Amino acid sequence: MLRVLHVDSGREYRGGQDQVRLLARELARDPDVQQYLITRRGSELARRVATAGTPVHEVPWTIGLDPRAWWRLVLLARALRADVIHAHDGHALGIALAARRWLDAQPRMVATRRVVFPVRRRSSLFRADRIVAISAAVETVLVAAGVSPGEISVVPSGIDPDEVRAAAAVPFGIRARLGLSPHAPIAVNVAALEPAKDQTTLVRAAHAARTLRPDLHWVIAGAGDERRTVAAQIGGLGLTDRVHLLGHIAQADALIAESNLLVMSSKEEGLGSVVLHALALGKPVVATRAGGLPEIVPEQCLVPVGDAHALAQTVVRALDQPSPFPLPPQFTAAAMARGVLAVYRSLV
Repeated sequence: MLRVLHVDSGREYRGGQDQVRLLARELARDPDVQQYLITRRGSELARRVATAGTPVHEVPWTIGLDPRAWWRLVLLARALRADVIHAHDGHALGIALAARRWLDAQPRMVATRRVVFPVRRRSSLFRADRIVAISAAVETVLVAAGVSPGEISVVPSGIDPDEVRAAAAVPFGIRARLGLSPHAPIAVNVAALEPAKDQTTLVRAAHAARTLRPDLHWVIAGAGDERRTVAAQIGGLGLTDRVHLLGHIAQADALIAESNLLVMSSKEEGLGSVVLHALALGKPVVATRAGGLPEIVPEQCLVPVGDAHALAQTVVRALDQPSPFPLPPQFTAAAMARGVLAVYRSLV
């Protein structure tokens, strides 16, 4: 029996937390795996994982290295006699490494890295036994920081295509909400409003595309600190009737399904799991060459980072000549779980 303890700070529910949920769900199908999740009390991650049937220990966790979460992790790891502790974010890794010092048995430490941001010289990642990188782009950043390639395993994020399609089947009604005609073309961006996602380039692309496709509407679904900046830019360019800020929405899959294509304007992207959702829904994708995006998106649908004119031209071409491409099989939740399980077994 392989005993695995997942740790996630549960501060938010985004793509990374959904990967934790899917991993736990897939591993639960293996009778030789016993697993638990320890995460923030009352978090959306706790609710969703518990609903799927995986045991969840909810703990007080209000600051990054919360001593209450650390002590609960020590007690649970002792009781479970964990073979592997899998830390799914930076705060989780810090607490897990601190907890391991108090354990007689020394579980192997696995850390998932989902971003292409530079790695700090004194990062806790250097003390993990294995780092799961969600893309080759993330692996490249880790190696550049000094992590040995032998301590990195590339396991791409994965989705459940049937789950995505079922979620998309519930209508969102984006055109009716915006007062658009039933056939108005829509390019959608589903991403947090933060500098790495670079929605300012997307807005500039919308401005450049206005003469190419005057009927094209751009929808941005996401929340974040950049909202005021993006809204001001939209107003300054006279695009309030063409670029629509929705904020965070729960029905992201339905929104993607009702749009004509997905567009990603990111400066930095670990992989881009929302692209996988679009592919499962048969939607074309246009993206920048940021991070792991080129590992999913074909070359003809990629543009340089920050190039608004190229983004506009490629979006318009994709609208005129849509050519969606299938979801590659290595990007399913089942494939992701097999890869992670292989990492666990290689360590114990």
